[in-house]
Amino acid sequence: MKVLFLFALMGAFALPMTSSAKTETLVLGGGCFWCTEAAYEMLPGVASVVSGYAGGTLENPTYQQIGTGRSGHAEVIRIAFDPEKVSLETLLDFFWDAHNPTTLNQQGADIGTQYRSIILYADEAQQAAAEKSRDAAQKTFRDPIVTEIAPLTKFWEAEGYHQDYYANNPHAGYCQYVIAPKIKKLEQKLAK
Repeated sequence: MKVLFLFALMGAFALPMTSSAKTETLVLGGGCFWCTEAAYEMLPGVASVVSGYAGGTLENPTYQQIGTGRSGHAEVIRIAFDPEKVSLETLLDFFWDAHNPTTLNQQGADIGTQYRSIILYADEAQQAAAEKSRDAAQKTFRDPIVTEIAPLTKFWEAEGYHQDYYANNPHAGYCQYVIAPKIKKLEQKLAK
């Protein structure tokens, strides 16, 4: 009984544990979310990446509904990151390398509005950063950037089998022929 009282007394005077780590989120889409998820998971400072759907009006959409192109949603990822380890600007700059922002509603063989290039901002600061990053990136592209920049209204998490798809299926055909070459290119760029 004395031990319990002592622990209770110590708890009453203990300083609260705080963490200096603050997590922020960014939602963006650059074609198939399997590709963008794999790309962002390798960035230092990124805590997690979740594949999902956003940018449309359909409530609680499924992958099959997204695939029709009629839901209005795009395949997107929600990136949770520590701004003390990786800046919003770095995440946005990486976006222009992780996909082709000059093709409307298409990334490679993936065609449809669900594969559009999109940045969904959470606040005015993210909107300004996205527009500034896009304008700077445009100088490096011959064709106009067609990336949509819009407010995030709702993020819908994709079905479980889409999460960490590349990590869980590295030998699948799509992973070998589409994602792996992108990841290798991005790894080389990050190594510089």
